[in-house]
Amino acid sequence: MSEEYVRQKLGLAPLERDRSAWSGPAEDPAQVADMLVRVRARLMSQLPASVFQELKRPESRARLEAAAKRAVEEEARHLGRVVSPRLVEEVLSDLFGYGPIQPLVEDPEVTEIMVNGPEEVWVEKGGRLYRTELRFRDANHLLGVIEKIVGPIGRRVDESSPLADARLPDGSRVNVIIPPLALNGPCLTIRKFGQRLKAEDLVRLGTLGERELEFLGACVRGRLNVLVSGGTGSGKTTLLNVLSGMIPAQERVITIEDSAELWFEHPHWVRLEARPPNIEGKGEVTIRQLVRNALRMRPDRIVVGEVRTGEALDMLQAMNTGHDGSLCTVHANSPRDAISRLETMVLMAGEDLPHRAAREQIASALDLIVHLARLKDGSRKVMSIAEVGAVDPRGHVEVKELFRFDLESGRLRPTGHVPGFGEKFALHGEELREEWFRESE
Repeated sequence: MSEEYVRQKLGLAPLERDRSAWSGPAEDPAQVADMLVRVRARLMSQLPASVFQELKRPESRARLEAAAKRAVEEEARHLGRVVSPRLVEEVLSDLFGYGPIQPLVEDPEVTEIMVNGPEEVWVEKGGRLYRTELRFRDANHLLGVIEKIVGPIGRRVDESSPLADARLPDGSRVNVIIPPLALNGPCLTIRKFGQRLKAEDLVRLGTLGERELEFLGACVRGRLNVLVSGGTGSGKTTLLNVLSGMIPAQERVITIEDSAELWFEHPHWVRLEARPPNIEGKGEVTIRQLVRNALRMRPDRIVVGEVRTGEALDMLQAMNTGHDGSLCTVHANSPRDAISRLETMVLMAGEDLPHRAAREQIASALDLIVHLARLKDGSRKVMSIAEVGAVDPRGHVEVKELFRFDLESGRLRPTGHVPGFGEKFALHGEELREEWFRESE
């Protein structure tokens, strides 16, 4: 199957296509911008404020859309032009959504949108990147869309504050960086959260097998402390979401995230989200502060979306002081790299711990590491499931693989090592079945 065929099926532009061949709107960009200002002013004067405040109601949205179409047609007649459907669509997208990228925001197959300046829009579909033919009129048009995203949540983006993180109403995560830091013009990245995958979906997609899923479910119910590691876009949050959904219903779960992404069914679930500083640089609430606060909220389980800095020490101490069965993720290239990264984060906590003490904290707290990766074809796979052991005589944390991804067969295979947490399983009513760790006939 050729790259060109795939792009045609996805409705995306060929990579080889010259940018000058872009078939954008026939209308003059300046004329469209002026028309948009007049149409917006006309609608604000003609319609009651309640229509704009209740756009989630179908009747309000339909009324505003009809009024906008009439206003565009009247403006076009005034200019002596025949209004095109493309112009109406562009004006409506600017009024109701996020301009040219609104169709991408609404497309459930698009998982990431990357705007590299006003004339370059890329998307991720099926784990692969494609360039689209969409573009903004100019940098000011793009900045207007960015303001529409960050404005409602009290953020400001300008030369004095050229970086911002935000979240769309549907939960999608947004990052913004503008000149002078971004040399290509304003850059906007949107990571979308579409259909939430369940455990059976991961098996169907080949992320892991039924045997490994059954084993991980027993690990969660057996209150093992599990670290999910992997690179950007490898599926860490998706797997963490699935594992969190396996926590028994009678337990109190507290999730802590930098940007809320987790969503699973549980009757006793408290969601906490970090807060960046405001325009004056005040009011920041960090992941570390939330982890410490969560310990005072009588949690049975603490789930941290991602550990990045000193909160790793607080998380490990929580695991070591009766809050077993906790889950978290970390960016890493392998299970051993995850241990190294955790050690670095513990040392960043500023507690002047020696390296040996940091490693002992990690070895004592963690039971299991599940490592994921995104392969060349865009698929996401669990590459390794490893037991975390003690600190060896050389001072290194032992990591023993239980399952390893086999490239030839395209699936996880047991290494033959049987983990040593059978006693912990039994304590919580779970059985550590040795057949999990033997290759089936």
